[in-house]
Formats: sequence, C-alpha cells, structure tokens
Amino acid sequence: MAIIALVSAKGSPGVTTSALAAALSWHRRLVLAECDPAGGSVLAGYLGGALDGPRGIGELAVGELRDGNLESAFWSQLVDLDAPKRERLLLPGVVDPAQAGSVTPLWQRFADFFGGLEKGLPPYDVLVDCGRLQVAGPPWPVLRAATVVLLVTRAKLPDLSATRATIRAIERDFTEHRVPPGTLRLLVVGDGHGNGEISKALRLPVIARLPDDPRTAEVLSLGGTVRAGRPLMRAAGALEVPVRALLERRQARLAWPVPQGTPQLRAGSTPGVPGAV
Repeated sequence: MAIIALVSAKGSPGVTTSALAAALSWHRRLVLAECDPAGGSVLAGYLGGALDGPRGIGELAVGELRDGNLESAFWSQLVDLDAPKRERLLLPGVVDPAQAGSVTPLWQRFADFFGGLEKGLPPYDVLVDCGRLQVAGPPWPVLRAATVVLLVTRAKLPDLSATRATIRAIERDFTEHRVPPGTLRLLVVGDGHGNGEISKALRLPVIARLPDDPRTAEVLSLGGTVRAGRPLMRAAGALEVPVRALLERRQARLAWPVPQGTPQLRAGSTPGVPGAV
C-alpha cells in the first residue's frame, strides 16, 4: 500500500491520535513515521519516554547528512509498538527543535525511502503523521509521494472553514507536481455536520469518520492500556478497509489500457478544458 499520509489544517483535530489508533489496529506490517516538523509526541506521550537513548527521524537526519547511512541506520531507529513481533513499528519524530533544521532538507529523501518499504522483504506500509500544514518546513515531498493523503478535520464550522483553504492549497500543489487525481480525501473526527454535508461543502469525499472517545484519546496521548473494543479503536481498525478499496480502484483505473489516439489528461485537468494533451 506504500504511503498513507495524515495532515491537518490547524489546531489539534487529532492527527497524531488518529494515526496512532490506526497504526495499532492495522492488519498489515506497518511503520508509523512522525514527520510533523513541530515535533513528535508518541515517544513522550503514549510510550512515556521509556527508551534506552535518543531515537527517531532526527537521529536519522543527522546521520544521513553526515554519513549518508539512511538505509543501514533506519531499522535501528524504530520502536516496536507490539514487541517482539515487529509488525507495528514507530519512527519517532523530532524531539529537539534543533533537529528540525536537519530534517527539513531531507523530506524528499525520506519520501523516496518510505515508498520503497512496500517492496521490502518483508513489505511494510508506511503511515505518516505530517501534523499541521501551516508550519515552517512542512513535508510536502512526503505528501506528494503518498498514495493516499487524509486531511483530518473536525466536523464543526470553524474547523471546516480552515480546512477549505487547506484543501485548495494542497490541490494547487498536487496539480503543479502532477500528483494523480483522487489522492486527497477527508477523515472527519467527532460529532457535528454529517459526512454528506461536509463532502458537498468542501467538494471532497469523506473516506471515514472517527468518533469522539476521550478515554481512549487520553491513553493514546499519555499512555496506558489500549482497549480494542473502544469506539475509537473499532473505527480506526475499520479505516484500513476504505483506504485499501480506494487504492484498488485507483490501481485498476491506472491499469486500464488507453486506446491509441485517446487524449491524456494532466493531473487536475478536466475533459473539455485546457490541460488535455
């Protein structure tokens, strides 16, 4: 499945909580990569900071800039979320603000590396927590390389208003960089406006909805025992189904033979308007 990225417009709509809940419920081997330039929170929160030394994307970035050793160092920087199975692994995010400057110029390098993990032995999907888009040095190359980008928003009016502008910014960037249409979808969190209403207002499909579940969210943020039967975990466990269905439809569409002489469309273009070649 390659790269599935989660990103938000602003505030705290639950990107990290959603990503961690999905990672703990995923049915295939998975790496959860914290690529939020503002810093990672799983290590200090859910895992309680209990590690035997510095680890994560910041350490990888420093080593890559110094020695070019990303391939050899990557697996040693991961944390097993379900030890010792090594089926759900965490790449912790930046914990020292000084490391952010080392990570930013390497977003493309990380994007290329993540994309290759699905072809490894064994293969891994990569779920990427990209945090808020309105920060310095956002991981645009990772978003462009993702097979699916989930824009996380709450269902309340202020969040939807901010999300509308973010959708347009992402769509402009994706068109400019020829990202395949259909990559971007909405992941709605909590109560409020209905999925159909949100999709119509923002002109973007809602792929799934996660419920408000304060008890589970607190465990995912501060540590404790995750209970699979809780509403958030059940919904997060079901998220993989529509994501995989979307990918299968896209792959089938790309595999269809194109009759000779049929005009090809650039990403983001519409039949009958400038942009067909």
